[in-house]
Amino acid sequence: MGTEQANDGFGTISVAAILAESAARRADAVALIVGDESVTYAALWDQAKAYAGALRDRGVGPGVPVAILVPNVADFARVYFAVLALGGIVVPVHALLKAREIEYVIRDSGAELLVCAAPLLPEGEPGARAAGTPVLTVLAAEATDGLPRLEDAAADAEPIRTYVPRRPEDTATILYTSGTTGKPKGALGTHFALVEQVNVLLTSTFDLRAGDKIFGGLPLFHTFGQTCVLNAGLRAGATVVMLPRFTGAAALDLVRRHNIDIFFGVPTMYMALLEAIRASPGRPEGLRYGISGGSSLPVAVIDRFRELFGVEIYEGYGLTETSPVASFNHVGTTPRPGTIGTAIWGVEVAIARPEVADAIELLPAGELGELVVRGHNLFKGYLNRPDATAEALVDGWFRTGDLGTKDGDGYLRIMDRKGDMIIRNGYNVYPREVEEVLSQHPDVATVAVFGVPHEVHGQEIAAAVIAVPGSTVTTGELAEFAQARLAAHKYPRLIELRTELPLGPSGKILKRTLQASFGDDAEASRTRGQ
Repeated sequence: MGTEQANDGFGTISVAAILAESAARRADAVALIVGDESVTYAALWDQAKAYAGALRDRGVGPGVPVAILVPNVADFARVYFAVLALGGIVVPVHALLKAREIEYVIRDSGAELLVCAAPLLPEGEPGARAAGTPVLTVLAAEATDGLPRLEDAAADAEPIRTYVPRRPEDTATILYTSGTTGKPKGALGTHFALVEQVNVLLTSTFDLRAGDKIFGGLPLFHTFGQTCVLNAGLRAGATVVMLPRFTGAAALDLVRRHNIDIFFGVPTMYMALLEAIRASPGRPEGLRYGISGGSSLPVAVIDRFRELFGVEIYEGYGLTETSPVASFNHVGTTPRPGTIGTAIWGVEVAIARPEVADAIELLPAGELGELVVRGHNLFKGYLNRPDATAEALVDGWFRTGDLGTKDGDGYLRIMDRKGDMIIRNGYNVYPREVEEVLSQHPDVATVAVFGVPHEVHGQEIAAAVIAVPGSTVTTGELAEFAQARLAAHKYPRLIELRTELPLGPSGKILKRTLQASFGDDAEASRTRGQ
């Protein structure tokens, strides 16, 4: 990784320019708010340059990967832009990983340094030590276990003057996929793809303005929070109001207290907001709209949000490998609930025959198949995984692994991941369709539908449900509700009431974890049916 050459000055670009340019143009505007701390654009860039000086003195330069294990606080942005300004490669680490998992990310990425927030050292330091990688801390009151503080190193170092230019195809980030099968893979994001993504989001996708206050509760180690909130927000000259630890009540309080203009979230966040506002009624004054991604948002949730918050949610779609946004219900046009909108500017999203692995055979409008994407937003492959890269990138298209349709107007609908489809008695059942129905029940706050093995039917349809607070709904009542609205082969025979659902790093519900733990410590309802 460290062998990438310094740019020769031709065709240069850098993600670090996002902060540098906004600092030059909006020096005194507030870039970040975290609790009682406010940081202006000029101060944030100066701090990033000071951090960069310290990192430079420790060998960070063009093409050098640096792992970052920092939660949603201002130091994430400082370190992120410091590494990028040196021409280095940012390797964000999921804040809930254990030492063994952190070791894997550091080793696989080739990270030569870990910058770790003090509260995360109990897992971060052993992981880095096992990988043989030095550690710098941030947010420590004093040196911890002899580990140097980046703040101290920055105070002693000469700040860099400006950022190092990079080639468009140079690697800017290595983001690790959730690894639902096998080990997580490092997706290589380029400077061009990340910068162009931000520009397209601002010019023709979102309505994000200078001076807007945007909700910063999405984890910044994930592509959604990193690109759509942090980078797009700073490129626009907005203020990102960060929430280090998400709860529905804390998010609602932040939205009200800071008059947040735009809420960015995944479906589980919107469901938590709805619970919070039921407990503490009253519409926030400043909210203009919400943006949702990460997984499908039930239409019933969109309707409830409109009723209680008085604004629309605009839903889109993307993946780590697409930087991330590929399609969106573009702000300025009336959203079509239940869809993920149309392809963003300069990007194509089509439907391909899923069973053909070595070529892309496009299907006509309305037919169900695999979503495939091509355009300026694509990553350049998986680190050290040529076979996985060749499997994912076919004929210039990225195979998403998601099943869906595209209508004559170009609007896309997601059914499910190819691996999540349930086959009961030979019939295909798409979990999202069942989730949409159960979400319409007034006592359902969150629901996940998945298949479990069955010796007679092949698979049986199961649902894990979180009920709204105070609800006395039974699993039998939920089963009857679904049975009355779904065909006999689609309604769930097995329903569990749970107090929480397992979530991945981006807030997605982990259905494979639910499948593995189905029936443990939960009230189960087993209804009869053919």
